[in-house]
Amino acid sequence: MANNFERMIQLAGEVFAAHNDPTQLDVDEEVMEKLQKIHPATLSDYEDGDGPVVWILLIPTTIDLMHQFVNGEISETELLNKTPLHVQYGALYLCSALVLPEYRHKGLATKVGLEAIQHIRADHPIEYLFTWSFSREGAELARLAANTEGLKLLERPARIKN
Repeated sequence: MANNFERMIQLAGEVFAAHNDPTQLDVDEEVMEKLQKIHPATLSDYEDGDGPVVWILLIPTTIDLMHQFVNGEISETELLNKTPLHVQYGALYLCSALVLPEYRHKGLATKVGLEAIQHIRADHPIEYLFTWSFSREGAELARLAANTEGLKLLERPARIKN
């Protein structure tokens, strides 16, 4: 049986299939390095002792880039590549939230996501949370996080798959 890390990689491929869609961010070492330069809480996880069971990816960015993305003018990759370093960010993109099936509906993604948002907000005046949901659960997580944190929520038209 595959370990949790391998299962999470497989799940990401099944849910997003980013390698087949140039409009999506395909997370590799270079992308992870850029995310860490933007803020250390961009990539967050929860581990159960056998590896990750939850992954949350958030991208702090400017309000202008947020509007361009929500309006479909730029892709996820362009959003990341155009996000400047060492500035104050006003928007936060909930890029992905992945949870292994046996850990779903336990509040783990909410806990990890809210903690990551709070860490980023400690350093940046975030006003907006925005999303491009691939699942009903992802859309609900965005709504819950925005409401809990008092953020304005913007949504790019969803591509709900389930």
